[in-house]
Amino acid sequence: MPEVLSPEQIAQYEETGYLVLENQIPPDWISKIRAEITRFEAEAATMTGSNDRLDLEDSHTPENPRLRRVKLPHTISDVMRELMYSDHVLAPARDLIGPDLRLHTTKLNMKSAGYGAAVEWHQDYAFYPHTNDDILAIGVLIDDMAPENGPLMVYPGSHKGPVYDHHVEGVFAGAMLPEENGLNPQDAVQLIGPAGSVSIHHGRIVHGSALNTSDRARRILFYEMMAADAFPIVGSMTRWDGIEDYDTRMLCGQPTKNPRLKDIPVRIPQPQPDVPISIYEIQKGMKKRAFDTAK
Repeated sequence: MPEVLSPEQIAQYEETGYLVLENQIPPDWISKIRAEITRFEAEAATMTGSNDRLDLEDSHTPENPRLRRVKLPHTISDVMRELMYSDHVLAPARDLIGPDLRLHTTKLNMKSAGYGAAVEWHQDYAFYPHTNDDILAIGVLIDDMAPENGPLMVYPGSHKGPVYDHHVEGVFAGAMLPEENGLNPQDAVQLIGPAGSVSIHHGRIVHGSALNTSDRARRILFYEMMAADAFPIVGSMTRWDGIEDYDTRMLCGQPTKNPRLKDIPVRIPQPQPDVPISIYEIQKGMKKRAFDTAK
């Protein structure tokens, strides 16, 4: 029996590839995460360039600090790690892809008021193909999400289609142009809701987000995970340091050494560009962009 989702919500996810659950995270958790963000912003103000913890906007200076991503926040924030293991996050994931869940990665994407960077259209699965696609991302909305502050957008049903070519001139660029791949821009849906809501999107769904041109921040904490029997395919961007390390990433349930194979499209994200491993840097390989760039 499902823990928190209704049969209708599960059916919607299976059909469209996404869900929005309003007010899923209690306000006290959101307040604690905002305090952690303030701590990381203070750290960014001491930096002149990105490092293995914090990813800075191209326009960042120590005098005008601009932080666009906290990398692997569950490793440097007890608050965000505790939330990751809570039923607020894991219960809906178990309802959608089963009781045995493994962490892929975490990230806190930040779009500050007036300039927060866009993320070009892409499929997560293009970065990390696995033996099956029971893969999803849960996004915790730290701020009220509205059309004007660069919400996540998705193409409903695109998780059932191909894995699109994310290469430019033979090099992986981590993005694709919907109109050049038969997708109608009018079909894109914005995932909006009040702070404390969560968005859930399938690993194969086409998604992206525009610049934040509003006077309000837009921050989303992402927990990306998969069924424990989804194993990375050689050539993917999934970190692999052996089965012992891989099993330390179990979020709940039991690990397995028996990958489940599913007949689904696969495309390998190789060769990699010679840039830092960041979606913002990788997507600079695009010759043509769907969204305006930050200034």
